Amino acid sequence: MTIGILGTGRMGVRLAAMYSAAGRDVILGSRDPDRARTIATTLAHPRLTGGAYQDALEAPVVLPAIFIRDGLLDRLEALRDQLAGKILIDITNPFNDDYSDFITPWTTSGAEQIAERLPGTRVVGAFKNVWWVVFDAPDFDGTVSDVFVVSDDEEAKQQVVRLGEGTPFRYLDAGRLSNARTVERMTLLSGELGSRYDFFPRMNYKLLGTSWTPGQADHTIGSLIG
Repeated sequence: MTIGILGTGRMGVRLAAMYSAAGRDVILGSRDPDRARTIATTLAHPRLTGGAYQDALEAPVVLPAIFIRDGLLDRLEALRDQLAGKILIDITNPFNDDYSDFITPWTTSGAEQIAERLPGTRVVGAFKNVWWVVFDAPDFDGTVSDVFVVSDDEEAKQQVVRLGEGTPFRYLDAGRLSNARTVERMTLLSGELGSRYDFFPRMNYKLLGTSWTPGQADHTIGSLIG
């Protein structure tokens, strides 16, 4: 399934490289098609091509790599007819200019605002928790970190998870689209923590857990206290 990426910034280029290296066909689209073609040639992945936004919009899966603060919502609404029926992978976090807070209230998320503007598009939130540097060095001392994937369209969500096969991440079904509110805020928190502990921006989340049988803990505690 071909992925069309809109934007040649630090996230757009890295995602294009990641997906094409994993064997996906990728069209990297830019307002400056020559820039996109130059990047594709430099990356030298055989499944990656560069072109205009319109070329990327022809793909069945579209990934806009544009900030909400830079007018993403209005740009997408102008493309409503072209995006109808397509899967849209939303990677955005609604950061303000200095990354200290969000420009959206707690009662919504960037993903939900896109879905409201594009009711005929299959919106899936993903990569919101992954900072750009992690794509360059995704291995954390042998630990594979997670991508949280959210959507109200179960089939589209699972297609996005499958598109991630062969990439250096574990993809977790993180539930409904409104859970993007939590995922986006987790990213805001990780940015603050990373800055405080001096590992910003190379950081990510990993959900840890082991299988557990109901009553197991009670049995263990009972054996200790008689």
